[in-house]
Order: sequence, then structure tokens, then C-alpha cells
Amino acid sequence: MFSELEKLKELSKEKQKENKKYFQKLKKRTPKNLDLVMQEIHDEEFERTDCLTCANCCKTTSPIFTQKDIERISKYLKLKSADFIRKYLQIDDENFYVLQSAPCTFLDEQDNTCFIYDVRPKACAEYPHTNRKKFIQLANLTIKNTEICPATFRIVEELKKRLPK
Repeated sequence: MFSELEKLKELSKEKQKENKKYFQKLKKRTPKNLDLVMQEIHDEEFERTDCLTCANCCKTTSPIFTQKDIERISKYLKLKSADFIRKYLQIDDENFYVLQSAPCTFLDEQDNTCFIYDVRPKACAEYPHTNRKKFIQLANLTIKNTEICPATFRIVEELKKRLPK
């Protein structure tokens, strides 16, 4: 898996300019069916993709923790919100709560499962955000995620085939 992820990073960097141009054109003339096409591609990709074989997102990045996430997870862990924040989180450059370290504290590195899966942050539950409504608003995030998530890379490549610009 490691060499595949290294190749992913390289491929993603090579395609970055192309992807930025593609999404700029897509933003200028966003097809009415973009969200529907993205939903189809996302669903098809995740029928083939088992995130537990990779978990690179959990190993390399931190989700944003909303106040609701903090309250829900704190309750699950039987901690006060302030204690949860002190123990696990920090504020990033954009003033968001994120994990203090990577890989994720809640990742079981033996089998890539999540200790808090049922109460995980909204950002984790929605990752890689390729099936969200108003997808075009997430173009820059999606380009960034092609370096981290093999499924996202494949989704973007498929999108370019189905909706050429």
C-alpha cells in the first residue's frame, strides 16, 4: 500500500495543473447535472473501494472538529468537553479545532478501524466529500484530497471523462 500511496502523491502532483484548469472551467459553466454525476461516480467508486485497506486520510490528516462533534465525542468518551479539547485537540491556522497529531488518535493501526466510528466527526463521516450537494464549491478541497485518497483521485479522473471540458 505504501508504494501505491507514494505513486498517488506523484500522480496527483502531475495532474494538479490539469485538475485546477478543469475545475476552473467547470466553475465558469457548471453543468446542472454535476451533483448527480458526482453522486453516481462516488457510489460506483465506493462499491469497489474498501477504505479499511488504506486509511491514509486517518494516518496523514486531521478532520475539523465542530462544537457538536466535540460534545458528542466527549460524551461518548465520558469526558468533559474542555478535557477532550485539552487532551486531543488544538486550534489550527484557520481557527479550527483539529487533532494534535497524526495518525489519528482514534485509529486502530492494526486493522484501520476507528475507535469512535459511531460518533466520529462529521468531516470524517463525509470524507472525501465527493458526493456532497453543490460539489463545485469543494473543488479546491477535492484537488487536495486527490493526494491523500486513491478513491478521490479515481473519481476526479472519471469525472473528467464523463464531463469533458
